Amino acid sequence: MTLQYQLKEGNYHLYDLSTPASKVTGEHRLRLMTDTVALAFDLRTGKLHEHGNPTRIHSWATTARRRLRAAGSVDSANDIVVVSGPLPVEEINKCLQINGYCRHMLSRLSTLPHGKRVGHSQAH
Repeated sequence: MTLQYQLKEGNYHLYDLSTPASKVTGEHRLRLMTDTVALAFDLRTGKLHEHGNPTRIHSWATTARRRLRAAGSVDSANDIVVVSGPLPVEEINKCLQINGYCRHMLSRLSTLPHGKRVGHSQAH
């Protein structure tokens, strides 16, 4: 499954590019529409675990941390990081496509532009 986020009408749309495009709309299957996106990943490796609606991702991370701690893997539990908000769609897609990219994105998080601001040249 090849997934890609696109920003449309102020919302993040997650499309499944492995499905055929609709003959009517020309778009691939819509898997998710959300106001903001959350990414859960491993701090050490940058491996992406989950992505999507922030409420679901934060819940997933809390459960995963609790289970890891109960199993005695405290370090692994502490390495689960969740980043959410209006992230640039290009950065989100790189996290989906490039193994370990989340760690690189996290190091630059404070300098990333607001994900929903459209530059003047992109608006037309």
